[in-house]
Amino acid sequence: MIKIFGNIIEKPDESEGYLVIGFSPNSIPIQQRWRNNGLSADFLADYIISFFPKTKNNPNDIDKHIEIKGIVSYVANELLENAMKFSDKNWSFPISMQLQLYENSIGFFVTNSILDKSVAKFQTYIQTILGSDTEALYIEQLEKNATNDNSTDSGLGLLTMINDYTAKIGWKFEVNNQRTIVTTIVQLSI
Repeated sequence: MIKIFGNIIEKPDESEGYLVIGFSPNSIPIQQRWRNNGLSADFLADYIISFFPKTKNNPNDIDKHIEIKGIVSYVANELLENAMKFSDKNWSFPISMQLQLYENSIGFFVTNSILDKSVAKFQTYIQTILGSDTEALYIEQLEKNATNDNSTDSGLGLLTMINDYTAKIGWKFEVNNQRTIVTTIVQLSI
């Protein structure tokens, strides 16, 4: 069974160039993984900007590199943190992030397992994002976070991607061996 939400672009076929990195969600405690997520996100950002020509004397090229690098690093880090945080720790299904450079966009494909008991809540959250004014939802989430000191989930990452970077986001839920796998797909125009 497959369920799709939002804007889906398909992963490229194997004849196209792309970069895939994988992670074991159970290899080290989550607190130790945060630093690794940042390093991985920065690596992906450095990798992707190598495809954009840059001339020393053109400030627009330098500004574009800085902008793209910052956006890719932010999005990759948020997606990795979410995948690590919400993976089914009882199943050693690897987390993968695939990065694809298209002619006018960058595609992120992050695949991870998810606890069956979390699927309905996550899909409800997705439907809220897709059916709401995301800027108003962002403000509402900020206010909720300000009044709840015990919350460990800010809920701002996806909303920031949509509001600040005009990201198109989609999700694909699949059942594999009676476990649920979700692929979060983010497309950024460049």
